[in-house]
Amino acid sequence: KQMAQTVAYLQDHQLLDYSVLSEKAAAASARFNNLSAKIKTAEARMAEIAVMRTYIINYAKTRDTYVAYRKAGYSKKFLAEHEDNIIIHKAAKKAFDEMGVKKLPTIKILQVEFSDLLTAKKEAYAELKKVRDELRDLTVHKANYEELRDLEEKEQRKEKEHGRE
Repeated sequence: KQMAQTVAYLQDHQLLDYSVLSEKAAAASARFNNLSAKIKTAEARMAEIAVMRTYIINYAKTRDTYVAYRKAGYSKKFLAEHEDNIIIHKAAKKAFDEMGVKKLPTIKILQVEFSDLLTAKKEAYAELKKVRDELRDLTVHKANYEELRDLEEKEQRKEKEHGRE
């Protein structure tokens, strides 16, 4: 029954030549891998944006306190009173330095980029599902094709052996 389905599939998709079937399976596999990489890249950048957005917000909220701390001559008394905000501000500055950020992007720009990445990711996921299904079908039918071919070769060998006897 499964072999009949394979034969019907191969005929419907005009994949009766094994090399064409193999090429199509390899192309589907490559598309699947490319889409997976695209999704992972988008997810990584989205995570970076989320972290960056948090640091920008923290930096903006604590900036006035840090400026006042500098104006107070880095007073220990001022530090003791506003230590939480100063630590948050320094952590944000350190993160920006580690990220190599020279000029802070605006939250709006980050939101637009995040939104664009989210849209691209959703589209890639939709295509990935189709490619995954196609790849699964091609892989199953390719394996069945190979099994059919092996069975035919065994039958031919048996016929030749019986012909010699």
